Amino acid sequence: MTALSALFIGGNGIISSASSALAVSRGIDLTLLNRGTDSTRPPIAGARHITGSAETLAESIGDREFDVVVNFRSFSPESVESDVAVLAGRVGQYVYISSASAYQKPVARLPITESTPLRNPYWQYSRDKIASEEVLIAAYRDSGFPATIVRPSHTYDRTLIPFDGGWTIVDRMRRGKPTVVHGDGTSLWTLTHNTDFAKAFVGLLGHPAAIGDTFQITSHEVLTWNQIATSLGAAAGTTPELVHIASETIAAAIPEWGPGLLGDKAHSVIFDNAKVRSLVPDFVATTPFWQGAREIIDWYDADTSRRVVDHALDAALDRLVERAAR
Repeated sequence: MTALSALFIGGNGIISSASSALAVSRGIDLTLLNRGTDSTRPPIAGARHITGSAETLAESIGDREFDVVVNFRSFSPESVESDVAVLAGRVGQYVYISSASAYQKPVARLPITESTPLRNPYWQYSRDKIASEEVLIAAYRDSGFPATIVRPSHTYDRTLIPFDGGWTIVDRMRRGKPTVVHGDGTSLWTLTHNTDFAKAFVGLLGHPAAIGDTFQITSHEVLTWNQIATSLGAAAGTTPELVHIASETIAAAIPEWGPGLLGDKAHSVIFDNAKVRSLVPDFVATTPFWQGAREIIDWYDADTSRRVVDHALDAALDRLVERAAR
């Protein structure tokens, strides 16, 4: 049987690296289109590499055809329109990586399914993903362009600390400084290890029933933000002091956190993965966050250059905590 040929645009990131490795292990003839080598992750052994980007797709692939093309690096409807124009008639399945942040905020009903309405007035990133999905839906309806839309939620690997602020947050925990948690810390959240995401994702590649459809892929584990902070602290060898501050107050004090906080993290989410399991019945998420947190801390502790503290952010968090104590 001829191996499935696949092109991943951006195949060495957090989500895509695990999917690339699993695809190769399952015999997929994989080509990666990247700007260069990501120093935080090793090259994907067994994959073919092309230097380029989503913007240079036509030039990079020439007249080649693929059974599957996946774009992990598309963030605007214009980018999707370009992909459709380049790949029409040359691909058996085009997979677009959207985002679960596109679902309506606040969510009117849980659990979230693929039919939950899309609307996010808080975050431009999410609105661009919605607009990109609309381009693909129209292309499928109008000309049969073989699109599949995948919506990950908060997916991580050992390099990604799940709190905005990254290592600065862990550093504060270890120094006994308060950890700021939005709201009262009881809103629900789902963190998905990238290897778990890959199990479901790779199962959709080349699957004829996935054409023209949309799938969300997340872990089955649901945690409060208090639990997430406590698990991260435990992995770092400490018990963090949690200070709860209204999401709107945090967003006003640290504006760069605002869209992702008010448009995503501040809202409780529970996902129903029945749809993807109907096509990939062996999909089971097996990495709980307490285990993933240990992987994260071990990776940062292995190299001092990774443990970068943002002193301006550290001071801003101190000011937030001081105001909350008044």
